[in-house]
Amino acid sequence: MPATPYFSDLDDELAATRRVLERYPDGKGAWRPHARSRTLAQLATHVADLPTRATSILTTDVVDVASRTPKPTLDSAAALLAAFDAAAAEAKATVARASDPDLEREWTMKAGERVLARGKKRELVRRIMLSHMIHHRAQLGTYYRQLDVPVPGVYGPSADDAPPR
Repeated sequence: MPATPYFSDLDDELAATRRVLERYPDGKGAWRPHARSRTLAQLATHVADLPTRATSILTTDVVDVASRTPKPTLDSAAALLAAFDAAAAEAKATVARASDPDLEREWTMKAGERVLARGKKRELVRRIMLSHMIHHRAQLGTYYRQLDVPVPGVYGPSADDAPPR
């Protein structure tokens, strides 16, 4: 059985994430809601890059995040969408090629010798890529709200999409 049934919501979640990134307010990347929060550009870049986690999980058995090269921070909707579209296309293709035996294999994420996550690939694609992307996409929506950027609907119309009462 192909991996697609495990991730039947993948296309919808990627499309919703793309709608959020389309609203990115160019040039506002340095803004952050709190001193301990990521900047808008850091958060949006992270969201745009998250589909690469599915590819990483499905094509490796171990990843050491301590040796990962940081991605450059992006501060325009066009740059974010280009990065996201490439990552999403690659993730979708990798998921489509995955078989049940591939998904049942163990995967480990480490930081040096410290194990951060370990489990079946199908569970970790869900948690480390898909659920993680949904979580940070929602954070991005709260940043937008504070910056008076219209928040797009994700699971139906948002307050900004709804007709006036």
